[in-house]
Amino acid sequence: MREPTGVLLMSYGTPAGAGDIEAYYTHIRRGRRPTEAQIQELKSRYAAIGGSSPLLQICRAQAESLQLILDADPSARFQVELGMKHSPPFIEEGVQRLIERGVRTAVGLVLAPHYSSLSIGEYISRASAAAGSRIELSFVSEWHLMPAYISLLASRVREAMRLLQSTRMQGHGGGANRRGEAIGRARGDDGEIAVVFTAHSLPRRILALEDPYPAQLLETAEAVAREAGLSSFTTAWQSAGRTGEQWLGPDIGEVIRSLSAGGCEGVIVCPAGFTADHLEVLYDLDVECARLAAQLSLMWRRTRSLNADPVLMAGLAKLVRDRVPAGVR
Repeated sequence: MREPTGVLLMSYGTPAGAGDIEAYYTHIRRGRRPTEAQIQELKSRYAAIGGSSPLLQICRAQAESLQLILDADPSARFQVELGMKHSPPFIEEGVQRLIERGVRTAVGLVLAPHYSSLSIGEYISRASAAAGSRIELSFVSEWHLMPAYISLLASRVREAMRLLQSTRMQGHGGGANRRGEAIGRARGDDGEIAVVFTAHSLPRRILALEDPYPAQLLETAEAVAREAGLSSFTTAWQSAGRTGEQWLGPDIGEVIRSLSAGGCEGVIVCPAGFTADHLEVLYDLDVECARLAAQLSLMWRRTRSLNADPVLMAGLAKLVRDRVPAGVR
């Protein structure tokens, strides 16, 4: 039987439970143990979303879906394995499982659409080091304009707009028909609703490297806005690390305050840089940003995460097939 072509599906990682938070946080800090106060603060965030993040379960569902779609092609054999950056199963474990299954050629794919040397670049480096000469690895390094991804985000934005307008008609939310100049507005039926596209912030030093990450978020937002029929939008950054260096801005909180000050009635946040529900979505947006919006009497809606949506997974499967060298499948 022909040897399988491997697929290393990679994601950020998450602690499986409260008992794993310290190890997870220490790994993110490259082996430096966080203070007890930092550990407790992170535990409180996980407690606020139910005690743990669903990210690992979602990534497993994404891997299973990708495997099923690839298996539907009788002319090829694929073996999908999951590897996480900061928690088990680690990237290196995923590579080892591919080796054990007889894989000699594989495609690496990170479940994040925008490329940065500080994010996707690190996944590629770790996977390549683990594979060595045992597996010939190629990578899908970016997919921020993949048609299926853009189409799904546009449908999620349109859905959120309908829901927010329905909320307005039911008399919920403050600031009825407030006017004024504001960035990133999309015209609602009888008021101003802002659509904000976000991604995870990164250290500002990437700008000196001419890193494509900020431009790619803007390109995604522009493509989604065209398909969703938005007259305007804005972008923002979220979930910046707590380090001594400067991170990309403006932060989503700053943008929400600016929109409120400009007379905006409601805010839709589309976390375009994230493909799954996890802490940065369920807490940073659904708890912190939603609370801020309520304090400012803004109507609020976050677009539904893509998770293991069949349309997304079919699009990613096509990327994998297209990346496999001719004659290997």
